[in-house]
Amino acid sequence: MSTNNLQSCKRKMFLHGHGRQSTSIDDLGLDILVYEILIRLPAKGVGRSKCVCKEWLSLLSTRHFAMMHCRHISTSYNQKFIAIGSRLCSVFPLSCEDSGPLLNSRILLPFEAPWNKVNILTSFEGLLCVCFRNTGKLVIWNPLTRAFKEVSSSNSRGLYKPKSDAIGLYVDKTDDYKLLHIKRRRGRMWVHVYSSMFDSWHKITFANKLRCWRGKPIWSNGTFCKGVLYFLVNCFIENKGVMLFGFDVESERFRLKTFPRFPHAYYDGNLVVVHKELHMFVTHVLPNWTVDLWGMEGESWVKLWVFPRIQPPIILSCSITHITSTGRFLVVSNDGIANEIDTTKKGDDCFLHVVWFHGLQGAIYTETLSSPDFYFH
Repeated sequence: MSTNNLQSCKRKMFLHGHGRQSTSIDDLGLDILVYEILIRLPAKGVGRSKCVCKEWLSLLSTRHFAMMHCRHISTSYNQKFIAIGSRLCSVFPLSCEDSGPLLNSRILLPFEAPWNKVNILTSFEGLLCVCFRNTGKLVIWNPLTRAFKEVSSSNSRGLYKPKSDAIGLYVDKTDDYKLLHIKRRRGRMWVHVYSSMFDSWHKITFANKLRCWRGKPIWSNGTFCKGVLYFLVNCFIENKGVMLFGFDVESERFRLKTFPRFPHAYYDGNLVVVHKELHMFVTHVLPNWTVDLWGMEGESWVKLWVFPRIQPPIILSCSITHITSTGRFLVVSNDGIANEIDTTKKGDDCFLHVVWFHGLQGAIYTETLSSPDFYFH
């Protein structure tokens, strides 16, 4: 909404507070009420607001509102950590403080699958992409609304193979949530994209003849930033180091991106979006265990920060995710140990043990009203 509408809203509230005018909800107007006030509520608060009246239910249930609300609240302080165990999922807030252990809430898995066969592959705007290891089927799921959609098709599209395939969730300019699936079998690669708007897959023309696609490179899952889905490709087996590829979601073409140069080959990277900009944590294994934070500026990378010396196994087999805007990050190891890194402190004081997730499979996500089904709202 416009700045004038917001100022008008504030003026009415000011006059009401000084006894000069009696202001009701109706006086504010639906546009101001919905797009200046209700859009700022947490997703659960929007759900409760739907119970006020039929008109609110109708307005707050539209896909347009869900998308605008998602863009508005999709910030780091709204993030949660979800851990899968048994038929229940534990959801932890990520407002990490020194005061004690984090409280968690419980939700049920909405789909029929053995809990120990469920892998969370990636998250984007409140949606999780989940793989069933026993069948390879892919599901897009919103843990807050419990809505989910199986996207695997009868012609074997959308069947995921762990340690071989890679996926990425993103949204295009038509607000169509899409899932890109890179499939590798017997030295060949195929790329397909699933559209929630059309509930169908289509094939992407791919340059299989390029040498960098051959062999057995290890692909990360995609990180979406400013219209591009980024993938880190580890080609150490081919003596090519780490490469960065970007998939432009509008032209649907891959392009090799620049990557920082290092004097040794023992390093790995984790991509993350910080304040809507692409960043990367680079872990150096030798000669010492160290971590650098890099930011992409244009087409080049700039080193922004060097972490204090970290002793293994804190950074061994882990993912690093930015969770707050105050210089704090979260390191979650593959066996479930979570440590917070506070860049405003020095030495060992910058590491704060957050919680032990008991080795449960989990992921970081933001609670939103986004739906895996385009025509759900």
